[in-house]
Amino acid sequence: MATLEEITEGMRARVGEDSGLNATLKFDFGDDGVVYLDAATVPNVVSNEDKEADCTITITKENFEALANGDLDPTTAFMMGKLKIGGNMGIAMKLQSVFA
Repeated sequence: MATLEEITEGMRARVGEDSGLNATLKFDFGDDGVVYLDAATVPNVVSNEDKEADCTITITKENFEALANGDLDPTTAFMMGKLKIGGNMGIAMKLQSVFA
């Protein structure tokens, strides 16, 4: 399983300078930490700061990896309770284009 550092680096590579999300987003991995994406500024900043975000996605690192690898469908994960979305649901929907 990937470390938080590896996930953070992977996120940086995926979003690049400007993901087009134009919002803040937090992936909350519980005891494993957080990945915070500030896409409201350009260039986008990815960190492990636990700050307020427009949208928070709560998920295990294991399920996040399955999502990122395409082994877990986001809609299915949401319906099965494997991922929870807090805040602006529209931002979560836009994420699919970033991870495509």
